[in-house]
Amino acid sequence: MSDTQPRPHLPRLHLHDSRTRSTVPFVPLAPDNVRVYYCGPTVYDLAHIGNLRAMLTADVLVRLLRHLYPNVTYVRNITDVDDKINARAHANGESIADLTARTIRDFHEDLAAVSILPPDVEPRATHHIGEMQDMIRSLIESGHAYEAEGHVLFAVNTYPSYGALSGRTPDDLIAGARVEVAPYKRDPGDFVLWKPSDDQTPGWDSPWGRGRPGWHIECSAMSQRYLGESFDIHGGGSDLLFPHHENERAQSMCCHPHGRFANHWVHNAMLLVNGEKMSKSLGNFLTVRDVLRDTPAEALRLLLLRAQYRSVLNFTQEGLDEAKQMLDRFYRALENLDPMQDSVPAPGSVVQVLCDDLNTPRALAEMHALADAAMTGDSRAAAQLKAAGNLIGLLQDTPEAWFRGGAKVDPAHVERLIEERLAARKARDFARADEIRNALAAQGIVLEDGPQGTTWRQA
Repeated sequence: MSDTQPRPHLPRLHLHDSRTRSTVPFVPLAPDNVRVYYCGPTVYDLAHIGNLRAMLTADVLVRLLRHLYPNVTYVRNITDVDDKINARAHANGESIADLTARTIRDFHEDLAAVSILPPDVEPRATHHIGEMQDMIRSLIESGHAYEAEGHVLFAVNTYPSYGALSGRTPDDLIAGARVEVAPYKRDPGDFVLWKPSDDQTPGWDSPWGRGRPGWHIECSAMSQRYLGESFDIHGGGSDLLFPHHENERAQSMCCHPHGRFANHWVHNAMLLVNGEKMSKSLGNFLTVRDVLRDTPAEALRLLLLRAQYRSVLNFTQEGLDEAKQMLDRFYRALENLDPMQDSVPAPGSVVQVLCDDLNTPRALAEMHALADAAMTGDSRAAAQLKAAGNLIGLLQDTPEAWFRGGAKVDPAHVERLIEERLAARKARDFARADEIRNALAAQGIVLEDGPQGTTWRQA
């Protein structure tokens, strides 16, 4: 077995690589430590469901890598210095520190609610200004960057492979970047590495004057700090492919010409809301919290998993309802779970399809087959269903907790009413028994009579 193979008896992972525009076998640079970097949030507002799709793609990928390989280092950054942050803090009449602290806290809470695991390292841009300045200094010394009117800019024409990641022509690159027309630029496509700050704007002392970093240099510096000059996978939403990731790659490769920067690029597609691009002007802009106000978090996660990450996903209320029904079925199947079998490995059939470029729709189909078997009383199939759910971050509750999770009543009160109903039935007061059942049903509580007694769940 090659040193770069996953654990024995596990399949080879194949991933689509945005740079080569093909699906290829994943071969780690170092088999003892698979290294992954994902672009995290710019912290000025609540995370929306488009942000969530990128974070969920990273979560499924890292969960699978940890199943396949003995060690994975996952880094996801936080951008806490940005002009959008400055503008929002000013508009809110609050300090930048208060805005970023609150937004980071909200981001962590929202992701935890949807069972997205935290990264191993979560560097903040403001804590790595020194590393950014070191990279900028190196780029100037090597002739890939230049100073102009308090700015430092990357000279795109010094890197012949600029555009290779996104597959764009020079004219496309300029149009796609929506470049700022500035007299101090040598070329319209040159992008900012460092820019000046006034007294009201966050800034740091530097050889080029008091200023702050451009967005692209942040990720290059933080990925190099924690993962090295070459690492395995860089990911994010497809909207980051250009210019952000193109610029990251250019400046990193020029700063470390003997490295590879990211060996493999993973980009998830965007999502639509009711068939339209999400935007505030259309009134269909949804934050994660907007959705979770009325929807179980696992239903939101399952809805996003029903489409393969490179496919456009249409987010609808009907889709959420269907996801909730699918979870009802899975949790029904888990009622046959034998506690003695609650630690079986993830089924090979599920691992196999996930290794086919994170094919979560097929993984869910395999889980439905396991649910079919579990509902016939197959306790091992129920255990395998639970293990499959754990692998993709689903089925984190017990059936009892799932079916009672949304009930707006005191559980002890429900149990007392069940006892009163049982006493009424024994006394053959069926009218009172039906009255109790109907009253609970009106509160969204369904009673189910079985050989072991009466249980209840959320409708």
